[in-house]
Amino acid sequence: MPFTRRQFVVGLSALSALGASVPFLPTALADATGQAVSGRRVFNLLINPEPPSLSSFNTTAGTSVTASSKVLEGLLTYDEALNARPALATAWEAAPDGLSYRFILREGVKWHDGEPFTSADVAFSLDLIKRFHPRGSSTFANLERVDTPDDHTAIVHLSKPAPYLIRGFAGGETPILPKHLYASGDPLSNLHNNAPVGTGPFRFKRWERGSFIEYERNPNYWDPAATVVDTLILKVIPDGAARLAAFENGTLDAGGQSPVPLSELERLTKSGRLKATTRGYRYTITPTMLEFNLDNPLLSRLEVRQAIAHALDREVIRKVVYYGYAEASYSPIPKSFANYVYEGPNPYPFDTEAANALLDKAGLVKKGPWRFSLTLDPLPYGDSYSRTATYVRSALARIGIEVKLRAQDFPTYIKRIYTDRDFDFAVVGMGTLYDPTVGVQRLFWSKNFRQGVPFSNGTHYNNPEVDRLLESAAVETDEQKRGELFKAFQKIVIEEVPSITLVMQQQVSVYNARVSGFEDDANGLDSSLANISLADTGGAHA
Repeated sequence: MPFTRRQFVVGLSALSALGASVPFLPTALADATGQAVSGRRVFNLLINPEPPSLSSFNTTAGTSVTASSKVLEGLLTYDEALNARPALATAWEAAPDGLSYRFILREGVKWHDGEPFTSADVAFSLDLIKRFHPRGSSTFANLERVDTPDDHTAIVHLSKPAPYLIRGFAGGETPILPKHLYASGDPLSNLHNNAPVGTGPFRFKRWERGSFIEYERNPNYWDPAATVVDTLILKVIPDGAARLAAFENGTLDAGGQSPVPLSELERLTKSGRLKATTRGYRYTITPTMLEFNLDNPLLSRLEVRQAIAHALDREVIRKVVYYGYAEASYSPIPKSFANYVYEGPNPYPFDTEAANALLDKAGLVKKGPWRFSLTLDPLPYGDSYSRTATYVRSALARIGIEVKLRAQDFPTYIKRIYTDRDFDFAVVGMGTLYDPTVGVQRLFWSKNFRQGVPFSNGTHYNNPEVDRLLESAAVETDEQKRGELFKAFQKIVIEEVPSITLVMQQQVSVYNARVSGFEDDANGLDSSLANISLADTGGAHA
């Protein structure tokens, strides 16, 4: 039976009287260093790779979202159907003309340092996110101002309608920051980016680089019955075999984003002590893509990119790389957006003869076994991206392209792709989020080429007609017309190949059978975990 906070508090006094160390109950738990934590419930969550920061206001890095959302909250949360639910806002209303949203804010909420949360924090944060978040320039492109008539009312004014906006206020996507700690100085170098102060159910305690991040329960949280977890440990485990062992021996309670090799899932869950689910990812579906550096003279040639597209068999990637936990796709918009996805013919089906013919016609003849050489940088996030890169290397070898794989840590990868632009092409995973204007536009919109901003327009693609279609779709309130605009955009980028969409991933979370409550949130383990429950049976903790 799951513990609630109230049941736990009552039961704790009885347990403490026993003075015994009983497995799977609070008195038996240990913290991240292995020291006993008497009378406390510890939840160990995998985070891999180590996040570049603990605040997601200026990054879409997946692990930063995981870490940030436990401390920094948004105005709203979302269920599996993407219906909005109250968080820092208790009520909201859109104007009939779509040009403003009124949010009524929760009263009595305090920041972790004791300062009151007010509408000034909301106005400040939305402006900051518009300026610094990789998707913020798209999400809040139409934001004119935020009025704050009182401490508990925020009115968002738009220059044009933004039909997607009401789904954009989750904590990981649009975190509300404490203005009193960010108003002075450069927000990008603010020390609280790595020691966050929020309003969420957990407070930052410490970050042991390369090992773990420790949070503790916020005793002043606005919903005191929300969580039974006293200590939340985000464990950094880069090695795949070590992650697998940690799930098997019970030192990990949960991990998202397909944390173990997909080939191991059946064996891992066979006993019933561990479970796997694809729920909790509705807020974002992640395509695996190849992104080309269009500033590279060779890859700026359309026929080269067309040849590479012809050389790749998406069904092999789906079956062999992802063990069936993916759907082959050539469109950057997933089929979950049924009214928006382009389903016309794929201009570059798998065809190695066509690929070779294109390269021959381009004058890129073989010199020995190779026509030319490229370096491929796979996103260092789990093993699926590196496995995809290995497949791409073998596939392109068949058309005379030598591919060298380059492994690196996450910060080096981000700097290489988005700041230094020292790459040929990369395997990437980009969440499509809750609307194409937010998740997809950023990758193709020329105005979102922002050197130094992760997960923006990394190809440096620039097409004025694509810009026009995307900008029109962003403000179109007629669903049929909006769908037509998105389909026209997709047809162009599929033909021009600034990137190649390969598959839409089905992400998997692995968790101890005693854990529940995260699956109902559209963000799953990337939610605040305020509603998580821990049953009184399951694996050991350490």
